[in-house]
Amino acid sequence: MASTSRTTPSARLVKALLVTPVAVAASHVVLSDTLRMGLLAQGASALGAGPGHSADQTFTTALVNTLLTMPVALWAGMRVTGERRLGPFVLTGTASWAVAVWTGLGRIDDVPGAVLPWSSLALVVAVTALSCLIRRPRRTGGT
Repeated sequence: MASTSRTTPSARLVKALLVTPVAVAASHVVLSDTLRMGLLAQGASALGAGPGHSADQTFTTALVNTLLTMPVALWAGMRVTGERRLGPFVLTGTASWAVAVWTGLGRIDDVPGAVLPWSSLALVVAVTALSCLIRRPRRTGGT
């Protein structure tokens, strides 16, 4: 069994501070673009030319897609940087993103191109990056 070197906490934190804003940006783009599609669907249905899906379906799709984008982006970004054992990091990032979307959704739902509050985005990045310092204990083999 090969020995694996453990990344120092400060190096892991730097990696998380690089990966987390990218994941937040990707999730925000998915959210805002899908919500924009919902606004366009509402306008088209008001004019009698519906796109074949309701605004409620688009809204639900926006929420589901953004909540699926965050864990995948966090996990993939940290794996690319060589980190392992990312469970607490990914769970914390996804949960904090869900809270930020839940509290700021009313602000961006009806306005195309709007951004979630910068303070909540910064808080998501800070909480998620700091959670990378929590590591699952290694499994030990044998008895």
